[in-house]
Amino acid sequence: MLRFSANLGFLWADRPLPEAIRAAARAGFDAVECHFPYADPVDDIRAALDETGLPMLGLNTRPGDRDAGEFGLSALPGREEEAREAIDQAVDTALALDAGSVHLMAGRARGPAAREAFLHALDHAVTRMQGTDLMLLVEPLNAGDVPGYHLGTTAEAADVIQSVNAPNLRLMFDAYHVARTERDVVATLNAVAPLVGHIQFADAPGRGRPGSGTLDFEGFFAAVAALGWSRPIGAEYLPGGPTGDSLDWHRAQLAAR
Repeated sequence: MLRFSANLGFLWADRPLPEAIRAAARAGFDAVECHFPYADPVDDIRAALDETGLPMLGLNTRPGDRDAGEFGLSALPGREEEAREAIDQAVDTALALDAGSVHLMAGRARGPAAREAFLHALDHAVTRMQGTDLMLLVEPLNAGDVPGYHLGTTAEAADVIQSVNAPNLRLMFDAYHVARTERDVVATLNAVAPLVGHIQFADAPGRGRPGSGTLDFEGFFAAVAALGWSRPIGAEYLPGGPTGDSLDWHRAQLAAR
């Protein structure tokens, strides 16, 4: 039986994070996750988690200047100090929220200097997380949505994970990005399964709710279940209107339990 997490970066994104957590609980989600929980007081977020009983699965390091097109700092040569500060902030916030993981956003940079910067940032994050139960995640993003992002494929992410060789460093597998880049989502998932720490999904090519595009969700969900996956998997899609109107897929999953 699959369990599901609401990614509150996209679902109920029109509400303050504590209210979005409560909305996810009312909708029957098993967990929540978020992008950048830095605008809301940590105590308010923690109170909503405690009230609902939902675990916070993870959060991202801050992206930098989004208006300037930045999408992470950790692979940007010359921005190493800012990257370390973003990592420290994310780790502190994750620990305060009892969150399970931190996704280290690499940023739009390619080449040897960017790889060196990213590996140094990962080493800092691994060191910073020592003595905690936090998982460190890296995620490849498709070039159509995020041109120039440091990690574009699961193979590139796997190479980084194997280079760092830290037990808590894992792959964030997003079916949407894989569908856009590597096409065969199930085959790719099975190939990288030993490295995966978290799974997310949206339909492709439009990143909408399941059933809005061409991704075979029956096959994908079956493949995840066949792995014996026990953690909630993250619904990270654009609802295209009120989030509640996009949840037919989730109500069907709940009814099938």
